[in-house]
Amino acid sequence: MTSNLLNHQIDDILKSVLEEASGDVYMVNPSREAIEEFVSVATTFDGDLPSVHMLADERTLKEIMDDFIVASNAADLISNGALSLRTLEQAPENSLLVTDDRVVAVVHAGDRVGGLITDDESFVTDTYDTYAARWEDASDFNLRTPPITDVRETLADEISPEAEADFASILDSLETARGDGDGLDEVTISLLVAAKNEALLYDISKWGEDVGIASKATFSRTKTKLEDMGLIDTEKVPIDVGRPRLRLKIGDERLSEADNGQLATVAQSILN
Repeated sequence: MTSNLLNHQIDDILKSVLEEASGDVYMVNPSREAIEEFVSVATTFDGDLPSVHMLADERTLKEIMDDFIVASNAADLISNGALSLRTLEQAPENSLLVTDDRVVAVVHAGDRVGGLITDDESFVTDTYDTYAARWEDASDFNLRTPPITDVRETLADEISPEAEADFASILDSLETARGDGDGLDEVTISLLVAAKNEALLYDISKWGEDVGIASKATFSRTKTKLEDMGLIDTEKVPIDVGRPRLRLKIGDERLSEADNGQLATVAQSILN
């Protein structure tokens, strides 16, 4: 990577930096798009990832990590030691990618993106040391979302492999999972999967709380909302001791007839 990267997409610039980096990388003041693209690129990266220290605006991080798809994959990268997140008190004018031998300024010009590169040894050393020091003084960003690997593995173990496959298929069909009208949230997806597989509300809500998706109370409230709207139904299942438990079932025939690729779209159309 010896020349400027002009007329590239942000993912191309990120791939180039990750492929060429020989040590730690500082990703400074990334845009919303750059954070999303980094998580996507790093998740599918073929090779050994460098350790990326992301210094970003706290509000931007919060907004982006409200999307379960992005946040759960970022949590996977953190769990694997490929990513750490801290917040910037004062952002520089540019978005930077800093390695031990290059500084790349990421410049957006309308729908065009450029990576302007310098490998001047003195400048690179000074820049690297500056952001290494700022990193040490920065506050950690607390990402509460569980890693997607943990979510899928525990769902398969505690509910069923079929439920895990359904969960993965629904996520793959969505661009975002934040429950704001553009996508279903992770609790709604979990309950739809549980209903499709006729799992118990107790089991799916206990799993969701244990893995870190949401509390049992949140699962219960969302179940009531979906039941009131006719998306899911319940039936009582007697147990030896205590109150009967509720088995979740699909309540709308449009959902029953949809495959996993269509389930999210049909559910969104009903919810909206």
